[in-house]
Amino acid sequence: MTLPAGAAELVFDNVSKRYAGRDVAAVSSLTLEIPAGTFCVLVGPSGGGKTTALKMVNRLIPFDDGDIRIDGRSIRELPAAELRRGIGYVIQQGGLFPHMTVGENIAVVPKLLGWQRSRIEERTTALLDLVGLEPADARRYPAQLSGGQRQRVGLARALAADPPLLLMDEPFGALDPITRARLQGELRRLHREVEKTVIFVTHDIDEAITMGDRIAILREGGYLAQYDTPDAILAHPADEFVTKFIGEDRALRRLALQRLVDCPLEPAAGAETGAHVWSGVTVRNAVSLLLESRGDHLVVENDDGTVRGIFRWADATELL
Repeated sequence: MTLPAGAAELVFDNVSKRYAGRDVAAVSSLTLEIPAGTFCVLVGPSGGGKTTALKMVNRLIPFDDGDIRIDGRSIRELPAAELRRGIGYVIQQGGLFPHMTVGENIAVVPKLLGWQRSRIEERTTALLDLVGLEPADARRYPAQLSGGQRQRVGLARALAADPPLLLMDEPFGALDPITRARLQGELRRLHREVEKTVIFVTHDIDEAITMGDRIAILREGGYLAQYDTPDAILAHPADEFVTKFIGEDRALRRLALQRLVDCPLEPAAGAETGAHVWSGVTVRNAVSLLLESRGDHLVVENDDGTVRGIFRWADATELL
């Protein structure tokens, strides 16, 4: 068995994991189908089994019951080392080897796979550009980088061998809010450009809503509480636990999923007065700007500064 090229479907089939000496299971009968190319976020409180579920995919943690399949084939069919070389893995601060340069860190898996030196160098340069770093950064060491830069290198290393599946265990948890928001945007851009299935663990529901195509909410004991798109979960929480976990401001969070560019707007009548806003901002941010401006509408502009239309309070209500 070899892992597929491109993106891969991942299936948890009634998977359970119990740790010795604990009364409550870490993961309980988890059944989850993640289509190829999906950005899936595992989110939930401490004790929900998020990281355990993630680490079972590359067999860093063995599971007791059920099966995990990649494109229909059990992960048990591959030796663990071979399986891990075919799956990208990113943790907090990138988990870089401090005695290796950035270029050497990125080249770890390609070297294990026997790639030629010229191919490794070409791939390293391309990946540094992809994650927003300079070619000269290949000669630097992790200690010479900022936290955000180390995380970019960790992502580049995970993508080095072009794996079909990328596992990310709270990769932005140790970063400051500004760097975290910037890297969230960069990761979503990368996901649009590079065909991969991504499994992303976080405890932050706002990060889950921002990042995920689909969200799996796990409760204590590793039970799946709800699995759906962010908008569907916010609009229709499955039970009281999900309702409390996503918070009382779920209407505003739903507005954060949509941008003005995708909304029907009132036609502009000509030279418009009022606060101006870029069409790429979220509806939630537009509502915030309406509150700040104390007006009843916003003038929405295209990238080139031309007026796209008028956004009013009623438009936000209509979207909900």
